[in-house]
Order: sequence, then structure tokens, then C-alpha cells
Amino acid sequence: MEFKHILTATLTLFAVIDIFGSLPIIIDLKQRAGKIKSFRASLVAMGIMIAFLFLGEEILKIIGLDIPSFAIAGAFVIFFLALEMILGIKLHKDEMPETVSIVPIAFPLIAGTGVMTTLLSLRSQFDKIEIIIAIVVNIILVYIVLINVKHIERFLGPSGVGILRKVFGILLLAISVKIFKSSMGI
Repeated sequence: MEFKHILTATLTLFAVIDIFGSLPIIIDLKQRAGKIKSFRASLVAMGIMIAFLFLGEEILKIIGLDIPSFAIAGAFVIFFLALEMILGIKLHKDEMPETVSIVPIAFPLIAGTGVMTTLLSLRSQFDKIEIIIAIVVNIILVYIVLINVKHIERFLGPSGVGILRKVFGILLLAISVKIFKSSMGI
């Protein structure tokens, strides 16, 4: 176990998770759901990442899925979230708003397809314990951001949140198209 490997894996995952880039979506979801269960979302995301680190490829093979298909499914979820943000409409009615902490926050925003494919590539470069430490460090950072969403939202104000929602909605839409294109080999 080397500190340099842990640092590299941590920074790689931090860039892919992009919790700060997800803030407008998280703020929007918090406003609709009323509350985000930060600890639960963080714990579930960590569980998904660690499980995928050990079993991801095998699970996908068993159920007959490949990584591009998995990525396309994640792209569709992100695409519809982006449309809601840009157009100010609600495409999905969630009868149980408490599940927003799991879907879409824990998956696919935190532990999305990009993170999962990154974990597979990190697995070929580093020891699993180094990757697990990198996951835990990132989840701690994610948790800190999630518990402070209320303060971030207050700091930005309603107009700041509205502007961020539209701008990041367009960026999110572009990201979903990029994931879809790269998964299709276009």
C-alpha cells in the first residue's frame, strides 16, 4: 500500500464524482423533496462503489449487460434530470420523496456510470485496499458537501440557484449526450 497510489486514486475519483458540479441538481432535488438524507446517500453511494469494485463486471456479465449499456441507462436518467432543470417542469413524480437520497443522488449522481467504469480501470492499476481508502475519503468529502447544501443554497439565494440550475441543466444535458455517444461508439 502506497500513499501515492491512494492519492492518485482519490483525486481521480474526486474528479469523476464531481460533487461540486452536482450541487445545482442536489439543491433542486432538496427543494422538491424537502430534505436530503446526507448520511444515507453517502453510505449507499459508498456501498455501491465498493460492491462494484469487487463484483461489478461479474454482475453485469451474469445479467447480460455490458458497461456501455449500463452507461446509456445512466445517461437517460441524467438526460431527464437535465430537462427538468432547464424547462422547469417535472417529468417524474416521486410518490416517496425520501427516496431522492438514493435515486438519483447516491446513484447515478455520486456513484454513477463514470465512477463505476473508473473503478474498473483503477482496479487494474492499484490494490483494492488503496481504492477502498480513496472511496472512503471521497465519500467523506461528499457527505460534508451534502450536509452543507442548505448553507450553500442560502449563500447563493433564489436567483443564484435558478441561474445555476439552468446553466448546469444545459451542461448536464450535454454530459448525458456525451455519455450516450461514447457508449454507442459515435
